[in-house]
Amino acid sequence: MSPTPPFPIRTECPPGACVCGRDELLQNPSGDLRVLRLTREEEKRLLQRLENLGSLSDLRRIEERLEQQLGIRLTISTSPNEVRTLRGITILVHEQPGLCKKTRQAIPAAIKKSLEQRPEIAFELLDEGGLFGMG
Repeated sequence: MSPTPPFPIRTECPPGACVCGRDELLQNPSGDLRVLRLTREEEKRLLQRLENLGSLSDLRRIEERLEQQLGIRLTISTSPNEVRTLRGITILVHEQPGLCKKTRQAIPAAIKKSLEQRPEIAFELLDEGGLFGMG
């Protein structure tokens, strides 16, 4: 086993519960270990923030910080067809070594919860794509 990074890292998932590749990442000398900084406690705080977004700019700021600090990339897109419900908004957390599959599912769920509570954020998101813009 390679040396432990000089910062607190996420504990491993129970055997067989996850296929995140945490151990392989730790053994890779050139691996990007930033994602392991997302401990379970930090993940809870992140999900709480995502569930309580105040605006689209809050979402974009968190999205940027996730990529800078943890290497986690999100893709948030709208259906090219008519969007009638939040199902027309796709939130994808890209796979990466060390990122737990439960976390990859929890982040979009938290964002959608926020969009349900604050529909104006969803409208702003749709407007980014020019849906409401004037020709």
